[in-house]
Amino acid sequence: MRGADSTVVSSMTVGQAGTVGIVGVGNMGGGMTANLLGRGWAVQVCDVDLVKVKECEALGAVPCATPAAAAASAGALIICVVDAAQSAEVLFGKDGAAAAMQPGGTVVLCPTISPLDVESLSARLLALGMDVVDAPMSGGPARARDGSMSLMVACANAVFARQQPLLEALSSKLFRISQRPGDGARTKLVNNLLAGINLSGAAEALAMAQAMGLDLAKTLDVIEQSSGQSWIGTDRMRRALAGDYAPRAHVTLLEKDTRLAVEAAAAAGFTGPLGGHAARLFALAHEAGFAADDDAALFKLLGRKAGSSLPPPTGKEAKT
Repeated sequence: MRGADSTVVSSMTVGQAGTVGIVGVGNMGGGMTANLLGRGWAVQVCDVDLVKVKECEALGAVPCATPAAAAASAGALIICVVDAAQSAEVLFGKDGAAAAMQPGGTVVLCPTISPLDVESLSARLLALGMDVVDAPMSGGPARARDGSMSLMVACANAVFARQQPLLEALSSKLFRISQRPGDGARTKLVNNLLAGINLSGAAEALAMAQAMGLDLAKTLDVIEQSSGQSWIGTDRMRRALAGDYAPRAHVTLLEKDTRLAVEAAAAAGFTGPLGGHAARLFALAHEAGFAADDDAALFKLLGRKAGSSLPPPTGKEAKT
């Protein structure tokens, strides 16, 4: 490990045994489950989608019917659901995890939620004698599965030291942000606002190129090797040009994240010229019927607005 706050902590392969609960084993939680099982951890999983639970069970995870069961006997519980309401429900609702955890257990909060919600959940957990790691994630399911995703970690130093083996098993790009839960969420929202802005710009640029009659594949080749390149632009626009809108990251996720980012900026007294426009564009994509599509669907939205034709679907396109 090098440096202190806001520096990358290198990952180690973890072979030690430990029991971890994971509530929410969709794309990211399922990837984390597979990764931990492969590193020798015992994993207890819970999800409302029983198909996802069965997939994890086939890998060696212990299926649990409730969040409380997933938390029982686990030294750490990873929350990997969609939003703050779901996080509160799985922790404090009927058969919630918080009541089943022993004092001194650790809850790792991985969803992208508002800093105020992280602070509120943390205060409730701390009052019950539990530790909290604010650890929003980034990188996608493949990186969750191979342990190369990013985690933006904010927690007390003593908690970090106790949970470092688990955190390093989950992430080879472990960013130690601060000791204040909520700062991980703030950092993630800054990142995701920029992701939303970059994706919006890439979709607009490709829609513009299409309206000009340019070869879109060649145009994207140029962008990828020039000053307009962004990782998310390349990743999403390659899918869009193939007509592939099967959801890896739904439109609704960046819709939520950009909205939360703009709200967090306003709470800090900052209003930028681009974030609000990006947030509105994702909201428009939702309103246009693309909510269940991959967020590459911004290209469909902007191409439609320009009145230009779009690549035909490949059969992978999600139905809306």
